[in-house]
Amino acid sequence: MRLLLINPNTSPDITDLVAANAQKCASPNTKFDPVTARFGARYIGTRAAAAIAGHAALDAFSAFWRPHHQGVLLACFGDPGIEALREISPVPAIGMAEAAMREAVEMGSRVGILTGGARWVPMLTEFVATLGLSAQLARVRAVAATGAEIAADPERALGELAAAATACAEEDGADIVILGGAGLAGLVPRVQPLTKVRLLGSLEASITRLERMVRETAPAFAPAPSVPSIGLAPELAALISRPTP
Repeated sequence: MRLLLINPNTSPDITDLVAANAQKCASPNTKFDPVTARFGARYIGTRAAAAIAGHAALDAFSAFWRPHHQGVLLACFGDPGIEALREISPVPAIGMAEAAMREAVEMGSRVGILTGGARWVPMLTEFVATLGLSAQLARVRAVAATGAEIAADPERALGELAAAATACAEEDGADIVILGGAGLAGLVPRVQPLTKVRLLGSLEASITRLERMVRETAPAFAPAPSVPSIGLAPELAALISRPTP
């Protein structure tokens, strides 16, 4: 199975971090082609950056998707542009927030979300509502450090992440807590020993769900109507004006 992994941040080190951890938790026959957004924020942490990242994700898909790719992973916990990406992708596509939330709901009755950067709290709360899963959400919490800062110095963040995860369980009633964010990839094994609440990594959940979708979902792609445009990258302009067969 070959998957296109799109990092809609413009930080190659985050792409490398996610790709390395993705390969560790994927099935043996799954391979990733990781790509980094060609424009946008270094690390998404605001609504403006997320809006730009949605465009950047479509641009990256148009530039790097090839017929041998069987699925697309949008490697951002917030899933900027995921519905638009599905509209143009002939193969299954999923983002980290949706995948993790749906996997977590299947594991526990009440789900907490823990990420980096306070501005993500309302953004993710709203995102969960769009999934129709607000009733299963205990609360979204965030530590002060952004995902980029956590990725740069994960050791410094472990204690704070563990304390926040514990609060999700003891104060919010969460049965399971999602550790969400590209910058937090691979941290579950390091945080789990420090808290009693069950943790779920957003990257691990995304890969599990996407692999299952690729194996079980019969292709049923219906190209969107052609859309004339100006000012877009040539690959993206061609894709939306002549949809993928």
